[in-house]
Amino acid sequence: MRILQASVSGRKRTRGFPRRRHRLNPKPREAIPQVASRASARDARRRGRVNSPRPAHPRLFRAQWAGFTSLPGDWLNPEVIPEDPVAAEDPGSRARFRTMSWIPFKIGQPKKQIVPKTVERDFEREYGKLQQLEEQTRRLQKDMKKGTDADLALSKSAVKISLDLLSNPLCEQDQDFLNMVTALDTAMKRMDAFNQEKVNQIQKTVIEPLKKFSSVFPSLNMAVKRREQALQDYRRLQAKVEKYEEKEKTGPVLAKLHQAREELRPVRDDFEAKNKQLLDEMPRFYNSRLDYFQPSFESLIRAQVGYYSEMQKIFGDLTQQLDQPGHTDEQRERENEARLSELRALSIVADD
Repeated sequence: MRILQASVSGRKRTRGFPRRRHRLNPKPREAIPQVASRASARDARRRGRVNSPRPAHPRLFRAQWAGFTSLPGDWLNPEVIPEDPVAAEDPGSRARFRTMSWIPFKIGQPKKQIVPKTVERDFEREYGKLQQLEEQTRRLQKDMKKGTDADLALSKSAVKISLDLLSNPLCEQDQDFLNMVTALDTAMKRMDAFNQEKVNQIQKTVIEPLKKFSSVFPSLNMAVKRREQALQDYRRLQAKVEKYEEKEKTGPVLAKLHQAREELRPVRDDFEAKNKQLLDEMPRFYNSRLDYFQPSFESLIRAQVGYYSEMQKIFGDLTQQLDQPGHTDEQRERENEARLSELRALSIVADD
């Protein structure tokens, strides 16, 4: 093999071996001029403004003369481009790279607008209102279930408290106290019965209708997905027709154009039918929510009114049984404080 001698930094170079890559300019960034193109970079190098050798790879050349220090492997990715030099500077004095976000070609998309923008805007508005209605219905159903569960837990806890008092040994020693606790237990059991009746009414007239109303939305979402799929097929076939229309009108092209138009016609009719049906039915479905929910909310109000009216009677009767004549709340509070002081005194005596 022929060996060629070449003086590159005092070393020998052998034919067949790859050239040593020239290193980028080690000077600071501010010493490298911001050159926009190859021609201006070449002129600047000739005038002696830049003394670094030209890199072997053209992308490295553009990166160097644009004032960037290329990261290893960045120039191998054609989709990686440097950002603005000022905005991309970081503390390490190295340029950051980002991926291109723009799409240079739109493949499979028709050139003309097949659906008017006003129609798309109306469809998005109506569908957005139904999505919001679905979320509010689901949230209302969840809150109603939490409320009924809390009401049941409250009444059950009140009944348990009265039963615990009845089993307390204090009731065996004081007949008056036993009568009071017995009256309380009777009132709590009546309250629990009316509360259970109220919860059952709310379950039948409010929660179950909300659940049935929510079951309509999956069908609606599926219809919207079918409409979107029909629109994609419509756009794809329309782009295919436009492609053949732009070509030279030869025999094979005309045959393919006729076939594409025949394929487009049923797809277009299917999309227009689905689109028209949804645009007609979505506003009617949204406006019918008032007629559907009004009886449920009226039943909820009646259930609450009936329950609290019965509670007023129950606790009114309980008050008459427990109240001592001539005793006010202040007097009872003073009596309790006096008894508590006596108990404290007894405990102090016991400690002494």
